[in-house]
Amino acid sequence: MTTALSPTAALPTARPTSFARDVGNVFVRELRPVVRDPFSLVFSLLQPLVFLGLFGPLLVASSGEPAAATLQWFVPGILVMIALFGTGTTGANLLFEMQTGSHERTLVAPLRRSSLLIGRALKEMAPIVVQAGVIALVSVPFGFSVNPLGMLVGLVLLGLFGLGFGSLSYALALASRSRDWMFWAVQQATLFPLMILSGMLLPLEGGPEWMKVAAAFNPVSYVVSAERALFAGDLGSPAVFGGFAAAVVLAGIGLAVGIRTIRVAR
Repeated sequence: MTTALSPTAALPTARPTSFARDVGNVFVRELRPVVRDPFSLVFSLLQPLVFLGLFGPLLVASSGEPAAATLQWFVPGILVMIALFGTGTTGANLLFEMQTGSHERTLVAPLRRSSLLIGRALKEMAPIVVQAGVIALVSVPFGFSVNPLGMLVGLVLLGLFGLGFGSLSYALALASRSRDWMFWAVQQATLFPLMILSGMLLPLEGGPEWMKVAAAFNPVSYVVSAERALFAGDLGSPAVFGGFAAAVVLAGIGLAVGIRTIRVAR
């Protein structure tokens, strides 16, 4: 005698997961290699330290301002540069996983696809927060001053900005897929104009009029201005509201584009 089993009884029941738990699982999975190999975090500090150590003195000499005042203007821009280039590589890591087949395995995992996107973008922000703290501490002996509350709010702003920019990088990698050259061409053609036209390295006030107009449409320039106001302790500055508005809009666009792209990805 055999007993008939209903289809639902024969199949294991999938465990329901919350969106926050899915994001947390992806975040921990992505962050684990960084924790196991912290040297990658140390080496990633080389670029901002080179800018701080070599470009900073040139800027101090040419500005005619005291070193402390110049660093107060320059260091927040360096922190935004870290976030810009750090989250811009989110898609590069994804390209490697698609080549090895690891990404396809994550797509069939019992996770919401949107959590893959957000978890990865948040993971890119974790090392950036550490780097920002190191850069700020290294600059303090040279006259740079930090408002603790302003720095905390500034890191939240960088997180919002990184979430949006990292999501766009993720979507670009999915669209490029087996054409690596397309990802790198678009990334390089985007990052450097955004950096130069934000005024993070040099002030744009003395630049050509067309550069000022272009900077007005660059969301990074608003984030840079907000970071300078926050690190100076001017939390009520209109620049802060402008920076958060730009970061929220960028995060909304990035998440919308990224989630739509990953949902149709195969």
